[in-house]
Amino acid sequence: MKTKLPALSLALILAVATARAADTTAPKENIFATKPLGIQVSIKMDGPYMEAADLQIICLFKHKPTGDTYQGAAKDTDAHLGGILSALRNRGEFVGESGETILFTPPEGSIPAKQFMIIGLGEEKALSIDSLRVVGRIAAREAVRLKAKHVAWAPVIRDEGNLAIDVGEGDRAFAEQLLSSYDTEKRLQAQGLAPAFTIESVVIEAGPTFFDGAVKQVGQGIESITAELQKRDSTPYASTSK
Repeated sequence: MKTKLPALSLALILAVATARAADTTAPKENIFATKPLGIQVSIKMDGPYMEAADLQIICLFKHKPTGDTYQGAAKDTDAHLGGILSALRNRGEFVGESGETILFTPPEGSIPAKQFMIIGLGEEKALSIDSLRVVGRIAAREAVRLKAKHVAWAPVIRDEGNLAIDVGEGDRAFAEQLLSSYDTEKRLQAQGLAPAFTIESVVIEAGPTFFDGAVKQVGQGIESITAELQKRDSTPYASTSK
């Protein structure tokens, strides 16, 4: 004899099943068809505490003695990391000056990234597109130095309460300078001036509100910087005297 489940119990079972199915849905991602310098570049709708990258990078402003703003992804990332971000800043051990970096290994079981890097943006009132260009150059060189094949970056500027820069424009500036600096690294390698290493993928993380704008701007940036790099001087860096 079959037992009939009450309607409410059946509804709960269906709700749980639906929630579990949603949990396994892959985040929305736009992978650019063009692979600049052999790198798969994508915009992905996830946070810096979600990506299984070799190197996860975020940016933070210079610490404010009155208190730093954490909301959205910045707050969630700090929580997943057990408060490491806020602890480093509040103790004055990561000030956040422009270009300052700090690298650590996430606690076991906290986030999937193997290494986590913070790059300082300096004073919040001084933020500009050039600030993101600096971050892009640092990201490329640090990824090569650390031999990180899979790199992820989230600016988290909006999550620190700053609205000064359009998110897509900032992502574009970052992507252009990352590719420009990586091109230099590959040229050094080709000339035997640096150990061989290849970055395989770069994920730029963006929230739902900024996803489409990031896709558009970064796509344009890839086209622009690719054309620019093709015009670079190919003369060897080191001159040989006879």
